[in-house]
Amino acid sequence: MNPRRKSRLTGVLAIMLLVAGAIYMVLSALSENMDMFLTPSEVIQGKNGTVPKQGQRLKVGGMVIPGTVTRDEESLKVAFSLTDTGPVVRVEYEGLLPDLFREGQGIVVTGTLAAADLVIADEVLAKHDEEYMPPELAEKMKGIKHVKPQDATY
Repeated sequence: MNPRRKSRLTGVLAIMLLVAGAIYMVLSALSENMDMFLTPSEVIQGKNGTVPKQGQRLKVGGMVIPGTVTRDEESLKVAFSLTDTGPVVRVEYEGLLPDLFREGQGIVVTGTLAAADLVIADEVLAKHDEEYMPPELAEKMKGIKHVKPQDATY
């Protein structure tokens, strides 16, 4: 093979190898930061045949069950239960809750699965619009009534 062609081939192969390495690094970084969105039923029973594993990061969306919110008097720790239509998932969170958080309210928590039915939350998000609900959750919540917030007086 001609030395000039050999050097071109080496250069092209080196560039292709660098591009492939960069693509691999980008895809692996994206997969590490991707959180699955699940309902409490899907956390317990699995989604598409796969049950989330302990230590996996995920987002869980559901309704806060009235009467399950417990607060630690000496810290900002809060525990509550979420449900959609069936199984219940317990959530533990340490921090300030959103102003719209209340029992009977639809919320989404981001965190780590600590046990089959326990999520240690890093973030708690409350819906600001009572009418909006993800289509998957709306389908499961048909026929379930939730507690409407009482008018606050300031």
